[in-house]
Amino acid sequence: MIFNKPKYIIICISLLLLANNQLIAQDKEAITFEVNLSKNKLGINERLRVDFTMNKDGDNFTPPDFEGFRVLMGPSQSISSSWINGVRSYSKTYSYTLAPNARGNFTIKQATITIDGKVYKSLSKTVEVTAAVDKPNDQMSVEDIADDNLHLVAEVSKASPYLNEAISVVYKLYVSPSINVSNFRPLDNPKYNNFWSQDMPFTRYDVQNGTYEGKTYRFVVLKRVVLYPQKSGELTIEPLSLDVTLEVPTNKRDFFGGRIYTQTNKTVSAGKRVINVKPLPSEGRPADFGGAVGSFDFSVTTSKTTLNASESLQATITVKGKGNLKLFQLPEPSLPGALEVYEPEFNEEVRTTLSGMQGKVSNNYTIVPSFRGKYPIPGISFSYFDPESEKYKSVTSDEIMINVMEGPLSSGTIANSPSISNKQAVISASDQFNFIKLKPNLTAVGTNYFFGSSRFYFWLFSPILLIPIAVLFGKRREAIASDVAGNKIKKANKLSRKYLSEAKKALGNKDAFFIALEKALHNYLKAKLKIETSEFSKDKIASLLSEKQIDETTIHSFVALLKNCEMARYSPFSDVQMQQDYNKASETISSLDKEL
Repeated sequence: MIFNKPKYIIICISLLLLANNQLIAQDKEAITFEVNLSKNKLGINERLRVDFTMNKDGDNFTPPDFEGFRVLMGPSQSISSSWINGVRSYSKTYSYTLAPNARGNFTIKQATITIDGKVYKSLSKTVEVTAAVDKPNDQMSVEDIADDNLHLVAEVSKASPYLNEAISVVYKLYVSPSINVSNFRPLDNPKYNNFWSQDMPFTRYDVQNGTYEGKTYRFVVLKRVVLYPQKSGELTIEPLSLDVTLEVPTNKRDFFGGRIYTQTNKTVSAGKRVINVKPLPSEGRPADFGGAVGSFDFSVTTSKTTLNASESLQATITVKGKGNLKLFQLPEPSLPGALEVYEPEFNEEVRTTLSGMQGKVSNNYTIVPSFRGKYPIPGISFSYFDPESEKYKSVTSDEIMINVMEGPLSSGTIANSPSISNKQAVISASDQFNFIKLKPNLTAVGTNYFFGSSRFYFWLFSPILLIPIAVLFGKRREAIASDVAGNKIKKANKLSRKYLSEAKKALGNKDAFFIALEKALHNYLKAKLKIETSEFSKDKIASLLSEKQIDETTIHSFVALLKNCEMARYSPFSDVQMQQDYNKASETISSLDKEL
């Protein structure tokens, strides 16, 4: 075949010009930077894919903050480049997989990138997050697999306890054998409002085998708590939430045929638990019931029953068993006035297990008899509520006789007192009226003039004498006004007397009484020890009082009053106990006034 050379050259030049024009047109093609969402509406249990796509490579890509979402994966990059019919096609994409944090409408804000020295921004888009949806026909995603194979459960020992009856909450994380957990961290630890709570710590997590909803799982105990409800009615236990890092199998396999795992994060929650707390029955409640709930033994013992006057003995009141040992007050003895009784020493030997508190608490009284004789310690009654039998029970100790062998007799047994008729005769002396002068000193009438007298000069010069006194008084007032600390102390002292008076008026009303009593003790310490409320703690108070050489008995009595004010929030107190605390507060403050 023979070609016409000029014609062939023209055709080649035309093709080259056409290709060049296409390249120029492509270079002049508008630059685009777009955002694409996998869906504009999704359930809170679904995932959202966000793609930022550009038709020309760029630098300094900056994604939005994805407010309202948690980034599960990303950014991942993909690049596509091809030539079709002489036309070059280019695309670069940054992809993210997001999980919504809550329901509502959220905005995927603008992302930015620099292309050819210019900054381009994507458009913002709105996403609606609804309640959880069922996806029976969707292909199982990594998150779906995690949902079906990971569960956080709060196991409560008793859903309907009595007031002040112990219950336990054990948090378990169940994991299916098909997935692995590599790490977890708590997002939100529960607060146990209206419960007295104590954590049961442990040193390591032990993996155990068990079943959940009829399926085989591995589980680990994450947290154990013992609770004592302090209020009747429906009480809510807040949920524990965890962020768990998982390794979930995919449908892909490696070169040797093994399943390939992918890592993801999932938030799991134990859910709220509602506890229906039953009030203690009013029927059959003893008058001396002090709030003890459980099963207890009660005893009163003395170190000796025979001694001499001014010697001491120890009387111990003990409650032991299982129940709310830290949440009630021990009964107090009623002793004869001839026995001097010191403030008790409180001893506590209590351990807490998942079934509640066990052990014993006791008050140890030091008793010193002053006179010879026999003195009975009457039997002491202790009442408690047994949740197992759902009945109140009372235990009364035996009477103990204290025999004081040697010592002085009581002043009430004075013998051979003198008769009133034994009177002495009045003895008259002849010089008993010698103090009366027979010649009085008389002054003539009319000779006592005011002018020129000492009184005249006194009133004349008294204003001059009053000037320095007025100056000193003014300086004294200025010093008092500038003494901020002193004024605070005086104000705190007044408030202490005021609240102590209010506590007396509120006897019978537990909350009002102990609030007023606690305020009185606070302000008294602020006045005497010059400490602010922010520094207020029982250990600091005891330390400061010890530094001022206050008697240990007085310090112990003051700290015991503060403990009673705290205990009043959780335990019932009788009118007799409130009267005793008021009397003790008055006596303790009086003792401190003498020593400070």
